[in-house]
Amino acid sequence: MRVLGITVPNDKRLEIGLTVLYGIGVSSAKKILDQVNIDHGKRAKDLTEAEENSIRAIVEKIQIEGNLKREIAANIKRLKDIKSHRGLRHIKRLPVRGQRTKTNSRTVRGNVRKTMASGKRKESKT
Repeated sequence: MRVLGITVPNDKRLEIGLTVLYGIGVSSAKKILDQVNIDHGKRAKDLTEAEENSIRAIVEKIQIEGNLKREIAANIKRLKDIKSHRGLRHIKRLPVRGQRTKTNSRTVRGNVRKTMASGKRKESKT
């Protein structure tokens, strides 16, 4: 089954298979299947043409994939432009939602520490 140019896996349960679409998680996939009255455990390969079309119709109403990514990028750009606290955190590439930075978020800050050996240097055989 293809939705908006993206193939939904045939062998996974539909509630999990629909999550390959960016912007649809497990809970929203369950809501979609409830609206169409399809069993959550049903596989994509077992769907009839009418069921596929009804799922497609509901998913096309939701903002997903490229449009959603553009909207998120525009929201972040707006925060940066108005120089809000969250925007400044985005600019500095620091955690935005209040996480601590003293011990965590090393990879975000670029402070990746390598584990050290015993401290002794190996003697070179020359």
